[in-house]
Amino acid sequence: MKVTVGGSLKLAFRPWVEGLEHIPAEGPAILASNHLSFSDSFFLPAVLDRKVTFIAKAEYFNTPGVKGRLTAAFFKGVGQLPVDRSGARGAGEAAIKSGIEVLERGELFGIYPEGTRSPDGRLYRGKPGGLARVALATGAPVIPVAMIDTEKIQPPGKVMPKLMRPGIRIGEPLDFTRYQGMEHDRFVLRAVTDEVMYEIMKLSGQEYVDMYATAMKRQIAEAAKAEKEAGKAVKAALAQAEKEQAAKEKEQAAGEQAERDRSAERPDGR
Repeated sequence: MKVTVGGSLKLAFRPWVEGLEHIPAEGPAILASNHLSFSDSFFLPAVLDRKVTFIAKAEYFNTPGVKGRLTAAFFKGVGQLPVDRSGARGAGEAAIKSGIEVLERGELFGIYPEGTRSPDGRLYRGKPGGLARVALATGAPVIPVAMIDTEKIQPPGKVMPKLMRPGIRIGEPLDFTRYQGMEHDRFVLRAVTDEVMYEIMKLSGQEYVDMYATAMKRQIAEAAKAEKEAGKAVKAALAQAEKEQAAKEKEQAAGEQAERDRSAERPDGR
């Protein structure tokens, strides 16, 4: 996949990279990145010599049919790891377990602390569960990564990607071994996550929003729904007004016709 997909991406988009020297040649490490686009999981591995394992929903791996098998083969090839989200606690526990297993093998584990893609290009508050718990459970260094302009390549709703140069900035590794054994302390998890997000913000130059991206997406969806409902209400009100106006004009025309008929029946024609 690095030769085919990775080579094609580098040839077509020519991504620029800063800080490659911060990626260890061997041994476990966590790559904690902002998340702007679906393509983030392809551009980052493409510029690294080592394999990076990300997590992906299990549906990508067990969809039936020829297309499903091709999709599964593709995601396995680019280092995606299936996570079953049907459990009682969903993807969280599965992601943590998967991340620990990857790091115990001495490999690179990629994670997006925001938990989902940014809805507007800004950097959102990191979720304290996955990243911090994996880091504290394994002692692996956390390397902050900033993806630059990847959301401009293929915005939501666009089929054809735009040929442009995205960027990747890789920061210095962060050591959280001082907190080992405290992976169940929510204040420690919050502190670790916030420190990582601060480093990502410095690398990316993004505006920081102190709320979860999932909450912002809900707000955007609710606002869109409310706007749509308001538009329907306005359309219905206009239709009702037009209907009432038409009825009024019809009634007025009928009255005028009745008056003309009465005038025609008078002897004097008045």
